Amino acid sequence: MAKPQSPSSKQSLYFPSQQLEEIKMEAERLDRSISWVVQRAWKLALIELRKLPSSTLPPPSM
Repeated sequence: MAKPQSPSSKQSLYFPSQQLEEIKMEAERLDRSISWVVQRAWKLALIELRKLPSSTLPPPSM
């Protein structure tokens, strides 16, 4: 039985060269693709990003 494919799309992202080298080193260390490392980092960072106040909401009343 074939594994169902998850929806995906191709997107180019540009990173500063030092950051890209760090991502490559982590991908190699983890034996994963660069794409996997970036996707995993996004999932982990999203938890923290959601804790930040939204710029579309009015500031809390004092």
